[in-house]
Amino acid sequence: MEAWPGDVSVERFDRVVAAVNASHFLLTPRAVATARSAEQVAAAFRFAREHGRHITLRSGGTSLSGQASAPDLLLDTREAFRRIRVEGNGERVRVQPGATVRQVNARLLRHGRKLGPDPASEIAATIGGVVANNSSGMACGTQHNSYRTLRSMRFVLPSGTVVDTAQPDSDERLAAAEPELHAGIARLRAELLAEPDLVAEVGRQYRGKNTMGYGLNSLLDFDSPAEILAHLLVGSEGSLGFVAEVELDTVPIAPAAATALLFFDDLDAATRILPVLVETGAATIELMDAASLRVVQADPASADLVEHLTIADHAALLIEYHGTDAAELDERLALAGAALAAAGAPRLQPTRDAAERAHLWHVRKGLYAAIAGARPSGTTALLEDIAVPVPELAATCQALQDLFAAHGYGDAVIFGHAKDGNIHFLITEDFTQQGAVERQQAFTEDLVELVLGAGGTLKAEHGTGRIMAPFVERQFGPRLYGMMREIKRLCDPAGILNPGVLLSSDPTAHLQDLKLTPPVEVEVDRCVECGYCEPVCPSRDLTTTPRQRIAVRRARVAAVAEGDAALDQELARAEEYGSVETCAVDGMCQTACPVQINTGDLVRRLRAADAPRVAALGGRAAAAAWAPVTRAAATALTVAHVVPAPLVRGATGVGRALLGADVVPQWSADLPSGGAKRAPRRPRSTEQRENERAPELVFFAACVGSMFGPSAGGVGAAEAFRRLCERAGVGVRTPEGADALCCGTPWKSKGLADGYSTMAARTVRRLLAASDGGRLPIVSDNSSCTEGLVHALEKVREVDGRAVRLRIVDSVDFAATELLPRLTMPEPIGSLALHPTCSSTRLGSNTSLATLAAALSSRPVVPDAWGCCGFAGDRGMLHPELTASATAAEAAEVAAGAFDAHASCNRTCEIGMTRATGAEYRHILELLEERTRPSTAV
Repeated sequence: MEAWPGDVSVERFDRVVAAVNASHFLLTPRAVATARSAEQVAAAFRFAREHGRHITLRSGGTSLSGQASAPDLLLDTREAFRRIRVEGNGERVRVQPGATVRQVNARLLRHGRKLGPDPASEIAATIGGVVANNSSGMACGTQHNSYRTLRSMRFVLPSGTVVDTAQPDSDERLAAAEPELHAGIARLRAELLAEPDLVAEVGRQYRGKNTMGYGLNSLLDFDSPAEILAHLLVGSEGSLGFVAEVELDTVPIAPAAATALLFFDDLDAATRILPVLVETGAATIELMDAASLRVVQADPASADLVEHLTIADHAALLIEYHGTDAAELDERLALAGAALAAAGAPRLQPTRDAAERAHLWHVRKGLYAAIAGARPSGTTALLEDIAVPVPELAATCQALQDLFAAHGYGDAVIFGHAKDGNIHFLITEDFTQQGAVERQQAFTEDLVELVLGAGGTLKAEHGTGRIMAPFVERQFGPRLYGMMREIKRLCDPAGILNPGVLLSSDPTAHLQDLKLTPPVEVEVDRCVECGYCEPVCPSRDLTTTPRQRIAVRRARVAAVAEGDAALDQELARAEEYGSVETCAVDGMCQTACPVQINTGDLVRRLRAADAPRVAALGGRAAAAAWAPVTRAAATALTVAHVVPAPLVRGATGVGRALLGADVVPQWSADLPSGGAKRAPRRPRSTEQRENERAPELVFFAACVGSMFGPSAGGVGAAEAFRRLCERAGVGVRTPEGADALCCGTPWKSKGLADGYSTMAARTVRRLLAASDGGRLPIVSDNSSCTEGLVHALEKVREVDGRAVRLRIVDSVDFAATELLPRLTMPEPIGSLALHPTCSSTRLGSNTSLATLAAALSSRPVVPDAWGCCGFAGDRGMLHPELTASATAAEAAEVAAGAFDAHASCNRTCEIGMTRATGAEYRHILELLEERTRPSTAV
């Protein structure tokens, strides 16, 4: 592999983590490489041609039909291709393939625009995959998909030729660089136009959603071979070339919208009302069958939507109407309500409330993964994607249910985009069982007959992939299929790109390389490898993501089952750093996961299992003497700033070399000096007499603020909160022995169970006493510590046989609701860069953080590239490369913004962001305290 350009690895660990994808296929590549430019991609193509190798282009890995699986060389085109450039006041956007749909839409939101394609996987689906699959979604239909909204494309052909259709002479350039390809495309267009029956068949095939085979409609819709070729690449699944950048038209976000969830007695009643709903102009109509509703009902986050229902054969339609203004929306809703009433359908009760609408759509967007996550342990989820004419949908759904029963798929689930006649269904299979593959084969044959008999398509929006590649000819017929084969030959004569995907002469290709999911651990077994977790993971560009950590666990179990102890040991060694040491255990993965998996819980258990006995003993000792431990840490940080920096760095370097980088933190000059004790000082003025007022809260000052002092000239979050309370006339109580207490996160994150139990029990007992048995709320000044207290209460549910009931509140939430209205605010400062934390996100405190920021600044900004900083307590000192990687994009955005101030709500995150940006990040309460001082208010 020495001739391969760019970064490359043939290590088995790297190949295992790269193989993971959302489909039910699993192929492990022989090598994994990362391309950092279109030129490197071209060089990689040249390498493949010269050495007889095959390349699979890979970005988000959320494709569901097997097109992202690589049997040979996998080329990552996500990490280095994330540029987004909004143009024309948001009417157009230029995007590279590694950016996700959500990231693009976040930048378009301020212009009141969005991308046309709206897949449910938008949190993780990248533009590369959306274009390569011609993905659509819930609202875009065929009018606003990638094919229809494409303005220009820059792509790399298998020959290495780079084509940019934004150039006015792109067709002439293509003819000069690739004369045979240019002439061949022109010839195919002429041949198609000369056959009226084929023209009619192409029109029929593409009257609705259809992602089977190559998009032959491009031969009719465009004249120049360059434009035809660009649109053939849409939906080509990486088999014709690499899409390096696209320019897309965007669509306006409806100013007025209303959403409703309608319940029906059965699936037949729901599907038969569809023609009526389509006539009313509904923007989206999403179908959920009874099995889907049972999953929704079992999810605590969404159960309220169906709690009134005793689910039998019920079905539901999630319907949304749009309007250019409230009046137009009123008119559409009135017409829709009357039409539904006349048809005997349930009453339309839409909501316009943004939070309620988001709640409804959250259920639908996470439905596939939630359903798949509820499958029996050890089974593989298979998601199919078909479309039929809307009038045929009711009969097709009934026939599908008959097929499920005939083939023994009693747990099958139907849902999808009913407005387009596009439904998805999910079945589960244990492919280790005898007869499972044969059953799948028989079911697929019957499915193909059913769908094609109804005049439908076997793939509507998920791409042909491997699962339907053997059936393309059956759907299109031999002449159109022959044209597809010729397109592939013209573009990729050596056949280097994604073999076995989209077109296949092997009739059993869809039954090979099926993914097995052996039972491992609770988090692992529920994971469907959808990839939603990956964009929010701070280690995604450094080592592994939650999905990849889970894939390693599965690979190790499979290796043991196959008797390959050497592979298991090799993966275990690499897993230590790649999965365990560089996991921030921040829980952000859970915020994105449809089945609420917190991979941090898994990593903490792995750390506990690997922790040496001396570490466990040290953890217990630290818990027993926490007050002197924190003071010693603070003193060490203060002394470190007095001793010459090279000596301190040398000493910590030696310690890391001897004891390990995951044991000894790396000191650096950007770390602050030590902080003060957490117990409050005596009042210094009449204004500062907290004990003279009846307490309204118990203040739990975080120990992280005691170990790490405030930034230069600052007072720290704890002192700022006390002063704000005094200024607002709010009485504060401090727990007895506060310096010896902790939320327990330092022990929990390292897997030191005994120390965690000791500290959690002590802290809860003291807080119970301080709060008068739970009468007073407990307020903490660092978001991670607030979250830590919440988890401590989950562990310590009883004290002395009595249930513990404590209300934990973050200081940001308390300040926004209770203090801010009592404070006099001066003129706001200019721009403020705001960094929410992983804990403030999980706590739901970001709205309060934004409220405080808006009170302080005329232009508060959360960077588009915001994410967890990866500092994670001491993780940023143990592995500073984690924070550097996690913050790179956000730091670049902040540096370009020239902000007047920078704020967060957690001390270690402030340190991490200060290190990343070179700008001083401070707790937002410090800024609030400074701005509301009577002597400085202006």
